[in-house]
Amino acid sequence: MKRQLFGTDGIRGIANVHPMTPEIAMRLGKAIVGVLQNGKKPKILIGKDTRLSGYMFESALTSGICSMGGDVLLVGPMPTPAIAHLTKSFAADAGLVISASHNPWEHNGIKVFSKDGFKLPDEVELKLEGLMLSYSTKNEHVMGDKIGRVKRIDDAKGRYIEFAKASIGNSSLKGLKVVLDCANGAAYDITPHILSELGADVITLCDEPDGMNINKDCGSLHPEVIRGAVIAHGADCGIALDGDADRVIMVDEAGKEVDGDHLMAIIGLDLKKKGQLEKNTIVGTVMTNKGFDLFMEKNGINVVHTQVGDPYVMGEMLDKGYKLGGEPSGHIILMDHTTTPDATITALHILKIMRDSKKKLSELANIYRSLPQVLINSPVREKKDIDKMPSVMKEIKIAEKELGKNGRVVVRYSGTENKVRVMVEGEDEKITRDYAESIMKVIQKEVGG
Repeated sequence: MKRQLFGTDGIRGIANVHPMTPEIAMRLGKAIVGVLQNGKKPKILIGKDTRLSGYMFESALTSGICSMGGDVLLVGPMPTPAIAHLTKSFAADAGLVISASHNPWEHNGIKVFSKDGFKLPDEVELKLEGLMLSYSTKNEHVMGDKIGRVKRIDDAKGRYIEFAKASIGNSSLKGLKVVLDCANGAAYDITPHILSELGADVITLCDEPDGMNINKDCGSLHPEVIRGAVIAHGADCGIALDGDADRVIMVDEAGKEVDGDHLMAIIGLDLKKKGQLEKNTIVGTVMTNKGFDLFMEKNGINVVHTQVGDPYVMGEMLDKGYKLGGEPSGHIILMDHTTTPDATITALHILKIMRDSKKKLSELANIYRSLPQVLINSPVREKKDIDKMPSVMKEIKIAEKELGKNGRVVVRYSGTENKVRVMVEGEDEKITRDYAESIMKVIQKEVGG
Protein backbone atom coordinates (compact mmCIF):
# COMPACT_ATOMS: atom_id res chain seq x y z
CA MET A 1 0.00 0.00 0.00
CA LYS A 2 1.44 3.34 -1.07
CA ARG A 3 1.80 5.88 1.71
CA GLN A 4 0.14 9.27 1.26
CA LEU A 5 1.13 11.01 4.49
CA PHE A 6 3.90 9.13 6.32
CA GLY A 7 7.41 9.03 4.90
CA THR A 8 10.48 7.23 6.22
CA ASP A 9 10.50 9.39 9.36
CA GLY A 10 6.95 10.42 10.14
CA ILE A 11 4.98 13.12 8.34
CA ARG A 12 7.07 15.95 7.00
CA GLY A 13 6.82 18.96 4.69
CA ILE A 14 6.61 22.74 4.50
CA ALA A 15 4.54 24.08 7.39
CA ASN A 16 0.97 25.02 6.36
CA VAL A 17 1.31 23.14 3.06
CA HIS A 18 -0.18 19.65 2.66
CA PRO A 19 0.53 17.31 4.35
CA MET A 20 1.99 19.49 7.13
CA THR A 21 -1.15 21.42 7.99
CA PRO A 22 -2.93 21.96 11.32
CA GLU A 23 -5.89 19.99 9.94
CA ILE A 24 -3.71 16.94 9.30
CA ALA A 25 -2.11 17.33 12.74
CA MET A 26 -5.51 17.42 14.40
CA ARG A 27 -6.59 14.32 12.48
CA LEU A 28 -3.39 12.57 13.56
CA GLY A 29 -4.12 13.41 17.20
CA LYS A 30 -7.62 11.96 16.86
CA ALA A 31 -6.39 8.87 15.01
CA ILE A 32 -3.77 8.09 17.66
CA VAL A 33 -6.40 8.12 20.39
CA GLY A 34 -8.69 6.05 18.19
CA VAL A 35 -5.98 3.38 17.85
CA LEU A 36 -4.96 3.46 21.52
CA GLN A 37 -8.30 3.90 23.28
CA ASN A 38 -9.69 0.37 23.75
CA GLY A 39 -11.90 1.48 26.63
CA LYS A 40 -9.19 3.47 28.40
CA LYS A 41 -8.12 7.12 28.48
CA PRO A 42 -4.75 7.34 26.66
CA LYS A 43 -2.00 9.64 27.88
CA ILE A 44 0.12 11.15 25.10
CA LEU A 45 3.31 13.18 25.52
CA ILE A 46 4.15 15.96 23.05
CA GLY A 47 7.49 17.71 22.53
CA LYS A 48 8.89 19.90 19.78
CA ASP A 49 11.97 21.65 18.44
CA THR A 50 12.31 25.44 18.16
CA ARG A 51 10.52 26.15 14.87
CA LEU A 52 7.96 28.95 14.78
CA SER A 53 5.29 26.59 13.46
CA GLY A 54 5.75 24.26 16.42
CA TYR A 55 3.18 26.22 18.47
CA MET A 56 0.59 25.74 15.74
CA PHE A 57 1.08 21.99 15.46
CA GLU A 58 1.30 21.54 19.22
CA SER A 59 -2.11 23.16 19.60
CA ALA A 60 -3.63 21.18 16.70
CA LEU A 61 -2.37 17.82 18.00
CA THR A 62 -3.54 18.68 21.52
CA SER A 63 -7.01 19.61 20.24
CA GLY A 64 -7.33 16.37 18.30
CA ILE A 65 -6.23 14.23 21.25
CA CYS A 66 -8.43 15.99 23.82
CA SER A 67 -11.47 15.93 21.52
CA MET A 68 -11.23 12.13 21.51
CA GLY A 69 -10.86 11.92 25.28
CA GLY A 70 -7.09 11.54 25.49
CA ASP A 71 -4.90 13.41 27.99
CA VAL A 72 -1.82 15.38 26.91
CA LEU A 73 1.53 16.02 28.59
CA LEU A 74 3.40 19.00 27.10
CA VAL A 75 7.19 19.17 27.58
CA GLY A 76 8.05 22.02 25.18
CA PRO A 77 11.33 22.21 23.23
CA MET A 78 13.07 18.89 23.75
CA PRO A 79 15.41 16.65 21.68
CA THR A 80 13.73 13.83 19.78
CA PRO A 81 15.56 11.15 21.83
CA ALA A 82 14.42 12.90 25.02
CA ILE A 83 10.80 12.48 23.93
CA ALA A 84 11.43 8.77 23.39
CA HIS A 85 12.86 8.48 26.91
CA LEU A 86 10.20 10.65 28.57
CA THR A 87 7.40 8.68 26.92
CA LYS A 88 8.60 5.66 28.87
CA SER A 89 9.47 7.66 31.99
CA PHE A 90 5.93 9.05 32.29
CA ALA A 91 4.30 5.73 31.31
CA ALA A 92 2.61 7.52 28.41
CA ASP A 93 0.80 5.51 25.75
CA ALA A 94 2.61 7.34 22.93
CA GLY A 95 5.01 10.21 22.32
CA LEU A 96 4.84 12.84 19.57
CA VAL A 97 7.75 14.93 18.31
CA ILE A 98 7.07 18.06 16.27
CA SER A 99 10.25 18.51 14.27
CA ALA A 100 11.72 18.43 10.77
CA SER A 101 15.14 17.47 12.12
CA HIS A 102 17.91 18.94 9.91
CA ASN A 103 15.54 20.60 7.40
CA PRO A 104 15.14 24.42 7.08
CA TRP A 105 12.92 26.28 9.54
CA GLU A 106 10.03 26.63 7.08
CA HIS A 107 9.57 22.85 7.22
CA ASN A 108 8.13 20.82 10.05
CA GLY A 109 7.19 17.24 10.78
CA ILE A 110 5.57 14.88 13.27
CA LYS A 111 7.15 11.64 14.49
CA VAL A 112 5.31 9.11 16.63
CA PHE A 113 6.86 6.92 19.33
CA SER A 114 5.25 3.90 20.93
CA LYS A 115 4.90 3.56 24.70
CA ASP A 116 8.27 1.74 24.68
CA GLY A 117 10.05 4.70 23.06
CA PHE A 118 10.45 3.12 19.61
CA LYS A 119 9.29 4.62 16.32
CA LEU A 120 6.11 3.00 15.04
CA PRO A 121 6.28 0.03 12.66
CA ASP A 122 5.00 0.58 9.12
CA GLU A 123 1.74 -1.29 9.69
CA VAL A 124 0.73 1.00 12.58
CA GLU A 125 1.57 4.13 10.58
CA LEU A 126 -0.56 2.80 7.72
CA LYS A 127 -3.43 2.19 10.15
CA LEU A 128 -3.16 5.76 11.42
CA GLU A 129 -3.00 7.06 7.88
CA GLY A 130 -6.12 5.12 6.95
CA LEU A 131 -8.07 6.64 9.83
CA MET A 132 -6.83 10.14 8.98
CA LEU A 133 -7.74 9.91 5.30
CA SER A 134 -11.14 8.29 5.90
CA TYR A 135 -12.26 10.82 8.55
CA SER A 136 -13.52 7.79 10.51
CA THR A 137 -12.53 9.00 13.98
CA LYS A 138 -15.71 10.43 15.42
CA ASN A 139 -15.75 12.40 18.67
CA GLU A 140 -19.43 13.32 19.17
CA HIS A 141 -19.59 10.85 22.06
CA VAL A 142 -16.84 12.69 23.96
CA MET A 143 -18.61 15.31 26.09
CA GLY A 144 -18.38 16.85 29.54
CA ASP A 145 -15.76 15.29 31.76
CA LYS A 146 -14.84 12.79 29.04
CA ILE A 147 -12.92 15.51 27.18
CA GLY A 148 -9.16 15.18 27.68
CA ARG A 149 -6.99 17.30 29.95
CA VAL A 150 -3.66 19.00 29.27
CA LYS A 151 -0.74 19.27 31.69
CA ARG A 152 2.60 20.99 31.16
CA ILE A 153 5.55 19.09 32.64
CA ASP A 154 8.03 21.52 34.20
CA ASP A 155 10.77 19.08 35.20
CA ALA A 156 11.08 17.23 31.87
CA LYS A 157 14.41 18.87 31.05
CA GLY A 158 15.95 17.80 34.34
CA ARG A 159 14.77 14.22 33.88
CA TYR A 160 16.47 13.90 30.52
CA ILE A 161 19.65 15.60 31.73
CA GLU A 162 20.03 13.02 34.51
CA PHE A 163 19.22 10.17 32.10
CA ALA A 164 21.88 11.30 29.62
CA LYS A 165 24.53 11.72 32.32
CA ALA A 166 23.75 8.27 33.69
CA SER A 167 24.42 6.73 30.26
CA ILE A 168 28.15 7.16 30.97
CA GLY A 169 27.81 6.52 34.69
CA ASN A 170 28.04 10.25 35.50
CA SER A 171 31.73 10.01 34.60
CA SER A 172 33.71 13.21 35.01
CA LEU A 173 34.70 15.08 31.85
CA LYS A 174 36.99 17.48 33.70
CA GLY A 175 40.01 18.54 31.68
CA LEU A 176 38.18 18.44 28.33
CA LYS A 177 37.49 21.68 26.47
CA VAL A 178 34.60 21.26 24.04
CA VAL A 179 32.98 23.49 21.43
CA LEU A 180 29.25 22.72 21.11
CA ASP A 181 27.01 23.85 18.23
CA CYS A 182 23.34 23.46 19.23
CA ALA A 183 21.98 24.37 15.76
CA ASN A 184 19.59 26.82 17.46
CA GLY A 185 17.50 23.71 17.96
CA ALA A 186 15.83 21.52 20.53
CA ALA A 187 18.93 20.85 22.66
CA TYR A 188 19.97 24.50 23.02
CA ASP A 189 19.15 24.58 26.75
CA ILE A 190 19.92 20.95 27.55
CA THR A 191 23.19 19.60 26.11
CA PRO A 192 25.27 22.58 27.37
CA HIS A 193 24.03 21.81 30.91
CA ILE A 194 24.85 18.11 30.58
CA LEU A 195 28.44 18.76 29.49
CA SER A 196 28.98 21.47 32.09
CA GLU A 197 27.52 19.41 34.94
CA LEU A 198 29.95 16.61 34.07
CA GLY A 199 32.84 19.06 34.37
CA ALA A 200 33.71 19.85 30.76
CA ASP A 201 34.78 23.35 29.76
CA VAL A 202 32.08 24.18 27.18
CA ILE A 203 32.08 26.91 24.53
CA THR A 204 28.49 26.97 23.27
CA LEU A 205 27.48 28.26 19.84
CA CYS A 206 24.11 28.70 18.13
CA ASP A 207 22.05 28.44 21.31
CA GLU A 208 19.72 31.41 20.75
CA PRO A 209 16.74 30.10 18.76
CA ASP A 210 14.26 32.65 17.41
CA GLY A 211 11.93 30.24 15.60
CA MET A 212 13.53 30.93 12.24
CA ASN A 213 17.25 30.23 12.69
CA ILE A 214 17.18 26.50 13.43
CA ASN A 215 19.83 24.73 11.30
CA LYS A 216 20.58 28.01 9.50
CA ASP A 217 24.29 27.91 8.59
CA CYS A 218 25.00 25.88 11.71
CA GLY A 219 24.68 22.43 13.23
CA SER A 220 25.67 19.02 11.91
CA LEU A 221 25.25 20.06 8.26
CA HIS A 222 27.79 22.87 8.78
CA PRO A 223 30.74 21.43 10.73
CA GLU A 224 32.87 24.32 9.49
CA VAL A 225 31.28 26.40 12.29
CA ILE A 226 32.79 24.28 15.07
CA ARG A 227 35.94 23.65 13.04
CA GLY A 228 36.94 27.30 13.23
CA ALA A 229 35.90 27.66 16.87
CA VAL A 230 37.83 24.55 17.97
CA ILE A 231 41.03 25.91 16.46
CA ALA A 232 40.42 29.44 17.79
CA HIS A 233 39.78 28.23 21.36
CA GLY A 234 42.36 25.45 21.38
CA ALA A 235 39.60 22.98 22.24
CA ASP A 236 39.93 19.20 22.40
CA CYS A 237 37.05 18.66 19.99
CA GLY A 238 33.83 20.07 18.59
CA ILE A 239 30.30 18.68 18.68
CA ALA A 240 27.64 19.69 16.14
CA LEU A 241 24.02 18.67 16.71
CA ASP A 242 21.12 18.96 14.29
CA GLY A 243 17.78 20.65 14.93
CA ASP A 244 16.23 17.85 16.97
CA ALA A 245 19.54 16.53 18.38
CA ASP A 246 19.28 12.98 17.08
CA ARG A 247 22.35 13.25 14.86
CA VAL A 248 25.88 14.41 15.66
CA ILE A 249 29.03 15.22 13.73
CA MET A 250 32.29 15.95 15.55
CA VAL A 251 35.64 17.52 14.68
CA ASP A 252 38.98 16.70 16.27
CA GLU A 253 41.44 19.12 17.89
CA ALA A 254 42.84 20.06 14.46
CA GLY A 255 39.37 20.77 13.04
CA LYS A 256 39.14 17.57 10.97
CA GLU A 257 35.61 16.21 10.62
CA VAL A 258 34.73 12.92 12.31
CA ASP A 259 31.59 11.48 10.71
CA GLY A 260 29.11 8.89 11.93
CA ASP A 261 31.09 5.95 10.52
CA HIS A 262 34.20 6.95 12.47
CA LEU A 263 32.20 7.63 15.64
CA MET A 264 30.70 4.14 15.35
CA ALA A 265 34.15 2.67 14.78
CA ILE A 266 35.48 4.30 17.96
CA ILE A 267 32.52 3.14 20.05
CA GLY A 268 32.43 -0.29 18.41
CA LEU A 269 36.09 -1.04 19.18
CA ASP A 270 35.61 0.16 22.75
CA LEU A 271 32.57 -2.09 23.23
CA LYS A 272 34.38 -5.08 21.70
CA LYS A 273 37.35 -4.52 24.01
CA LYS A 274 34.96 -4.58 26.99
CA GLY A 275 33.12 -7.65 25.68
CA GLN A 276 29.93 -5.63 25.27
CA LEU A 277 29.50 -5.66 21.47
CA GLU A 278 26.66 -8.13 21.07
CA LYS A 279 27.44 -10.82 18.47
CA ASN A 280 30.48 -8.73 17.42
CA THR A 281 28.20 -6.96 14.94
CA ILE A 282 27.50 -3.36 13.97
CA VAL A 283 24.50 -2.34 11.86
CA GLY A 284 25.16 0.19 9.10
CA THR A 285 23.33 1.15 5.90
CA VAL A 286 24.04 1.03 2.19
CA MET A 287 25.68 4.45 2.68
CA THR A 288 28.27 3.09 5.13
CA ASN A 289 31.75 3.61 3.72
CA LYS A 290 33.55 0.57 2.27
CA GLY A 291 36.64 1.57 4.25
CA PHE A 292 34.62 1.09 7.45
CA ASP A 293 33.59 -2.41 6.36
CA LEU A 294 37.16 -3.43 5.52
CA PHE A 295 38.50 -2.08 8.83
CA MET A 296 35.84 -3.84 10.87
CA GLU A 297 36.53 -7.11 9.05
CA LYS A 298 40.21 -6.86 10.05
CA ASN A 299 39.13 -6.39 13.68
CA GLY A 300 36.78 -9.36 13.74
CA ILE A 301 33.61 -7.27 13.66
CA ASN A 302 30.78 -8.06 11.27
CA VAL A 303 28.87 -5.24 9.54
CA VAL A 304 25.22 -5.70 8.53
CA HIS A 305 23.72 -3.23 6.04
CA THR A 306 20.13 -1.96 5.81
CA GLN A 307 18.45 0.59 3.60
CA VAL A 308 18.92 4.23 4.58
CA GLY A 309 17.01 5.50 7.61
CA ASP A 310 17.43 4.95 11.32
CA PRO A 311 14.06 3.11 11.59
CA TYR A 312 15.53 0.39 9.34
CA VAL A 313 18.75 0.27 11.37
CA MET A 314 16.72 0.00 14.57
CA GLY A 315 14.48 -2.68 13.05
CA GLU A 316 17.50 -4.85 12.25
CA MET A 317 18.95 -4.29 15.72
CA LEU A 318 15.70 -5.26 17.43
CA ASP A 319 15.20 -8.27 15.20
CA LYS A 320 18.69 -9.71 15.71
CA GLY A 321 19.61 -8.38 19.15
CA TYR A 322 22.47 -6.11 18.03
CA LYS A 323 23.55 -3.23 20.29
CA LEU A 324 25.24 -0.66 18.01
CA GLY A 325 24.12 0.79 14.70
CA GLY A 326 23.96 4.00 12.73
CA GLU A 327 24.62 6.05 9.63
CA PRO A 328 27.49 8.20 8.28
CA SER A 329 25.22 11.22 8.79
CA GLY A 330 25.62 10.82 12.55
CA HIS A 331 22.42 8.99 13.52
CA ILE A 332 23.84 6.49 16.01
CA ILE A 333 21.90 4.07 18.22
CA LEU A 334 23.38 2.69 21.43
CA MET A 335 20.73 0.11 22.25
CA ASP A 336 21.87 -0.37 25.83
CA HIS A 337 20.90 3.26 26.48
CA THR A 338 18.55 4.56 23.80
CA THR A 339 15.62 3.50 21.62
CA THR A 340 16.39 6.01 18.89
CA PRO A 341 19.49 7.91 17.69
CA ASP A 342 20.73 10.31 20.38
CA ALA A 343 23.34 12.93 19.48
CA THR A 344 24.10 13.95 23.05
CA ILE A 345 24.56 10.43 24.38
CA THR A 346 26.73 9.50 21.39
CA ALA A 347 28.96 12.52 22.03
CA LEU A 348 29.16 11.70 25.74
CA HIS A 349 30.43 8.20 24.96
CA ILE A 350 33.11 9.59 22.65
CA LEU A 351 34.22 12.10 25.30
CA LYS A 352 34.36 9.37 27.94
CA ILE A 353 36.50 7.19 25.66
CA MET A 354 38.81 10.16 25.04
CA ARG A 355 39.21 10.79 28.76
CA ASP A 356 39.57 7.13 29.78
CA SER A 357 42.10 6.35 27.05
CA LYS A 358 43.92 9.69 27.44
CA LYS A 359 43.90 9.91 23.64
CA LYS A 360 43.05 12.83 21.40
CA LEU A 361 40.04 12.47 19.13
CA SER A 362 42.37 12.50 16.11
CA GLU A 363 44.19 9.43 17.47
CA LEU A 364 40.93 7.58 18.01
CA ALA A 365 39.44 8.56 14.65
CA ASN A 366 42.44 8.00 12.39
CA ILE A 367 42.18 4.23 12.65
CA TYR A 368 41.12 3.61 9.06
CA ARG A 369 40.98 5.42 5.75
CA SER A 370 37.58 6.08 4.23
CA LEU A 371 37.39 5.42 0.52
CA PRO A 372 36.64 8.64 -1.39
CA GLN A 373 32.88 9.08 -1.35
CA VAL A 374 30.98 11.76 -3.23
CA LEU A 375 27.35 12.53 -2.38
CA ILE A 376 25.33 14.91 -4.55
CA ASN A 377 21.74 16.00 -3.85
CA SER A 378 19.32 17.60 -6.28
CA PRO A 379 15.62 18.58 -6.25
CA VAL A 380 13.24 16.50 -8.38
CA ARG A 381 9.81 17.11 -9.89
CA GLU A 382 8.71 13.53 -9.29
CA LYS A 383 10.13 10.38 -7.71
CA LYS A 384 10.13 8.18 -10.79
CA ASP A 385 11.52 4.66 -10.34
CA ILE A 386 15.27 4.75 -11.00
CA ASP A 387 15.24 1.37 -12.72
CA LYS A 388 12.59 2.58 -15.13
CA MET A 389 14.87 5.28 -16.55
CA PRO A 390 17.09 3.48 -19.12
CA SER A 391 19.44 6.44 -19.60
CA VAL A 392 20.12 6.60 -15.86
CA MET A 393 20.63 2.84 -15.51
CA LYS A 394 23.05 2.88 -18.44
CA GLU A 395 25.15 5.61 -16.78
CA ILE A 396 25.14 3.74 -13.47
CA LYS A 397 26.32 0.50 -15.10
CA ILE A 398 29.16 2.30 -16.89
CA ALA A 399 30.31 3.79 -13.58
CA GLU A 400 30.08 0.49 -11.71
CA LYS A 401 32.13 -1.32 -14.35
CA GLU A 402 34.88 1.30 -14.32
CA LEU A 403 35.00 1.65 -10.52
CA GLY A 404 35.56 -2.09 -10.01
CA LYS A 405 35.20 -4.17 -6.82
CA ASN A 406 36.21 -1.32 -4.47
CA GLY A 407 33.72 1.09 -5.97
CA ARG A 408 29.96 1.34 -5.91
CA VAL A 409 27.01 3.54 -6.81
CA VAL A 410 23.91 4.19 -4.69
CA VAL A 411 21.08 6.28 -6.14
CA ARG A 412 18.02 6.88 -3.99
CA TYR A 413 15.33 9.42 -3.26
CA SER A 414 15.16 11.22 0.07
CA GLY A 415 12.44 9.88 2.32
CA THR A 416 11.69 13.32 3.75
CA GLU A 417 12.22 15.75 0.83
CA ASN A 418 11.66 15.89 -2.94
CA LYS A 419 15.32 15.23 -3.63
CA VAL A 420 17.43 12.56 -5.28
CA ARG A 421 20.77 11.54 -3.78
CA VAL A 422 23.63 10.11 -5.81
CA MET A 423 26.47 8.50 -3.86
CA VAL A 424 29.55 7.19 -5.67
CA GLU A 425 32.46 5.54 -3.89
CA GLY A 426 35.83 4.55 -5.36
CA GLU A 427 39.56 4.59 -4.89
CA ASP A 428 40.23 7.79 -6.90
CA GLU A 429 38.45 10.94 -5.72
CA LYS A 430 38.42 12.73 -9.11
CA ILE A 431 37.06 9.73 -10.97
CA THR A 432 34.50 9.19 -8.22
CA ARG A 433 33.29 12.79 -8.45
CA ASP A 434 33.18 12.70 -12.26
CA TYR A 435 30.88 9.68 -12.22
CA ALA A 436 28.63 11.16 -9.52
CA GLU A 437 28.22 14.33 -11.55
CA SER A 438 27.59 12.48 -14.83
CA ILE A 439 24.89 10.28 -13.23
CA MET A 440 23.23 13.29 -11.61
CA LYS A 441 23.25 15.17 -14.92
CA VAL A 442 21.27 12.35 -16.60
CA ILE A 443 18.84 12.17 -13.66
CA GLN A 444 18.22 15.91 -13.82
CA LYS A 445 17.27 15.60 -17.48
CA GLU A 446 14.70 12.98 -16.55
CA VAL A 447 13.12 14.28 -13.32
CA GLY A 448 15.10 17.38 -12.26
CA GLY A 449 13.33 20.15 -10.35
